Amino acid sequence: MSERNSHQQQSRAHREEHREERFAVVFAGYQRPWATWIAHRLESRGHRAALQRWDPPREVPLERAIGDLLLAPGRILLVLSDWFFALGPRPEEEWSEVLRGVVAENADRFAAVNLTNRALLPATAVLEPVDLWGIGAQEAERRLLARLGLPAGRPARELPPGPGSRYPNDPPAVWGEVPRRNSRFTGRDDLLNDIQDLLTDAEPGAAVCALLGMSGIGKTQIAAEYAHRFGADYDVIWWVNSDLRGTQREHFGELAPALGLPVGSEPGERIRAVRDALRRGEPYGRWLVVFDGWDDLEGAGELLPEGPGHILITSRNRAWSTAGATPLDIPGFQRHESTGYLMRRAPQVTSAQADEVAAELGDIPLALVQAAAWLGESGMEAAEYLRMVRGGELPGPAGLDGTTGYGGHDGVPRSSLTSWSILINRLRNDQPHAVELLSLCTAFAPGRIPIGLVHTLPAAELPEHLAWLAGDLPTWTRSLDVLVSYSVFTGRDTRATIPGEPGPGQESVHMHRLVHDIVTRLTAPEERRLYRKVVRRMLAAADPGNPQDTTLWPRYAELLPHLEPSGALGSRQERVQETVLNCLRFCHASGEFRTGIALAEKVRARWSELFAPGHRRMLDLTAQQGNILRSYGSFRTAYELDRAMLEQLQAPGPDSSGSFAATTLLAATSCLAADQRYLGQYEEALRAQRQVLDTALRLFGPDDHITLNARHNLGVALRLLGRYAEGYDSDLETLRRREALLRARHPATLVSGISCARDLRLMGRYQDALARQELCARLHVQVLGPQHPQTLRARHNLVLCERRAGVPQDIGAVMAGLLEHMEQVHGRGHHATLGILVDYGNHAREHGDLGHARDLIAEGEAGFRKLLGPAHPLTIGMLTNMGLVLQTAGERAEALTMFESAYAGLAATLGPDHPSVLGCALNAATGRNFTGRLDSALALSRDNLTRARRALGADHPLTLSCEVALAADLRAQREDEEAGKVEQDALQRLTRTLGAQHPHTLSARQRVRPYWDFEPYLG
Repeated sequence: MSERNSHQQQSRAHREEHREERFAVVFAGYQRPWATWIAHRLESRGHRAALQRWDPPREVPLERAIGDLLLAPGRILLVLSDWFFALGPRPEEEWSEVLRGVVAENADRFAAVNLTNRALLPATAVLEPVDLWGIGAQEAERRLLARLGLPAGRPARELPPGPGSRYPNDPPAVWGEVPRRNSRFTGRDDLLNDIQDLLTDAEPGAAVCALLGMSGIGKTQIAAEYAHRFGADYDVIWWVNSDLRGTQREHFGELAPALGLPVGSEPGERIRAVRDALRRGEPYGRWLVVFDGWDDLEGAGELLPEGPGHILITSRNRAWSTAGATPLDIPGFQRHESTGYLMRRAPQVTSAQADEVAAELGDIPLALVQAAAWLGESGMEAAEYLRMVRGGELPGPAGLDGTTGYGGHDGVPRSSLTSWSILINRLRNDQPHAVELLSLCTAFAPGRIPIGLVHTLPAAELPEHLAWLAGDLPTWTRSLDVLVSYSVFTGRDTRATIPGEPGPGQESVHMHRLVHDIVTRLTAPEERRLYRKVVRRMLAAADPGNPQDTTLWPRYAELLPHLEPSGALGSRQERVQETVLNCLRFCHASGEFRTGIALAEKVRARWSELFAPGHRRMLDLTAQQGNILRSYGSFRTAYELDRAMLEQLQAPGPDSSGSFAATTLLAATSCLAADQRYLGQYEEALRAQRQVLDTALRLFGPDDHITLNARHNLGVALRLLGRYAEGYDSDLETLRRREALLRARHPATLVSGISCARDLRLMGRYQDALARQELCARLHVQVLGPQHPQTLRARHNLVLCERRAGVPQDIGAVMAGLLEHMEQVHGRGHHATLGILVDYGNHAREHGDLGHARDLIAEGEAGFRKLLGPAHPLTIGMLTNMGLVLQTAGERAEALTMFESAYAGLAATLGPDHPSVLGCALNAATGRNFTGRLDSALALSRDNLTRARRALGADHPLTLSCEVALAADLRAQREDEEAGKVEQDALQRLTRTLGAQHPHTLSARQRVRPYWDFEPYLG
């Protein structure tokens, strides 16, 4: 080929690589963050991208709607998700017909990305959608460019931060006090888009939007929905309740520690530090601060931040237009939104009736919320409701406003106590309904009382003289108003405890302990018994029935304090007993282990008087108590409880057959298997767990939660036995099913995410493990909070992934902070705290801080010895960590003793091919080499490499460490030719597996003897 032709080809290739293409990114409304990110990445590569939200009306034929997309210049990129195929909605047949027709005929114009792990319509194959589900930003961009046939090597331009610059899978780094997303949020799409445009188009430092409108118009709901819908555009989202100045300043100042600013607790100091950090955009430049309910503008200039982020204010004060904010008037619902909302909440309401109710209430969201709640819960006819509203018999929106009075205090003089008695006796004569309501409150614990739970009861379950509580809303409201006006209740709140609308069923009051005590003593014993019975029924009716759902945890936290005062712990009603068990399940799921242990002991004391040891309720209680004890670290106590329960179930008797007996036996076997895992009985646990899974599959099928839990536990058992690949297959299957059946952010799904990342790390796939665990840890922080026990486990696994992947950052500082959080949540002696303590010690040794490493590892070893006993595999394995410290300090003989003890002990316990045994053998061979026992070192290294290749594969990092060690032992015996071949093979495999710059590869190239440290893991 001539030089001229070669130059022409290179020029054409250069032009081809740098040509500009145009794309229309088509998406359903909820996928705007993904669409903007895709457009942002395309524009960074020099292409042009236009966003097109696509939601054609049902009456427009799909073929025409798809055909209209072809009018756009360039190529059409469809952002596919569950939402996309729900547009319209339209039947699958219509979608399939259009995909096989219009789209197939124009296949060169269409492309697609897929954001779901669920199966798409078969006809979408014509789009060849590329899967962006569950991967990191770099891999997602690589796949996007590959699908579009765009050169990945073309350098990306640096675009200014803005919508789309953050990867949608990355949750905000800081998320503070934002109300939970309202699953019934209706309409407002155009308004939300207007807010985003207003904020993003503003000049830097001037992005302040004030949502203005009357009370009840929905300002707070809109602000909360904006934070959730566009959260992917921000690194920080912080919510500040601003109805009271003191509360506002305190909440705003709490952003300082969330940003990691080194300030004290004084509010003024914190506020100054926060404003300065936001102004500089450090540590985060993409931030959103929401000030909710800021009506008093006095001192706004001292608090309102400036900088590159965005500010959203909700207010009734129109003066914000003169205070630097861009005002945005919030109208009521559009009529079709009002009627649709009413008809969804109250199915008995017709379209015409909904229109009449909406007109009467002026399309005001809060009024409609109250109306819909009332109509839906009571089943009242719309005509009757309208008659009562027009006649003034029902409260308007103002009836939901909180009112604050003044309560008594401890240590008041006797005359004041007497005045309380006089007041209550007077109310008994003048306002008997108010006193009935007040007496009902004495069956709750003092403090915050969720009195509105009475509306969850049908009138038939109330005593005749209390039936008005469920059906007479005007009397209910008047009674509450009387009690608040007399300061018997020191506060009244209508904010929803769980996602949803405020309404009568969400109402709570605050009752001082002193007033609670006085009223209790003024209530006759027979009345107290009656009221406690009513409250027990209220608590049972208010039980959401799903303690695993994090969105319902506030409700369980609300019920928990009232179980004992209401007598629920000793109730004979099955509904109440189930609520007590669900509260125990909540304690376990939410990490409230100490609370759960105390509650379980109280329940056992009461139920032991009601039931025989083998009764189903006692068995249920034992299962939950064992779970909590196990999670708390009381393994032996949990084991004894579960073993006794299993023996009870296995004994023949009249109740030993049937579905309940089979299910209970399954649960008991699973609990005992978990105890066996924690106690180091790994083979026994695996056999029991396989039996549980096989039985669950036969009885319930693959998608039942019992089966999924059994499969998850099987993965744990396999991992403890070193069968990492098998464990990964099991855990991945569990993860996929949980994502499909629950949701990506469900705690059980997140646990499976940790398991898969841990498997990948133990399999030596460090980068894959890190990519998965980074997202998993961020989701844990967002869903469960930064100090939830499960979040701490996710963060711990993340730092181990970073360490194994050779991430160049100060992992020691991260470990120190994590250790502090572990100790705060669990205490110093808990197995989770001991685990991070030991891993921190291994890191300190690795980086030369031998004194600190020795202290940490010695404390960890002593803690595990006390917790598990000297013969537990984990306690034995800890010896090799101390041996590494001694060897680094030059105490080689003492180190070899530790290595040999760990190697022999674990080999006897776990078998010679377990990865932990291979790691201990690696260290023992090193110890023998360093103490002159060259022949035995070489023999052990040869045998160890053979076993590692068989157990882990030739390319596993531990196998390669064994190969590097063998080369060193061969050189020590002057077998240089074989040593060179072994070393060369190891280096090539390390470079291919981990990369040329990975610390393991660099150390091997420099002929640094490899080592293996023991990670304490209990499952």
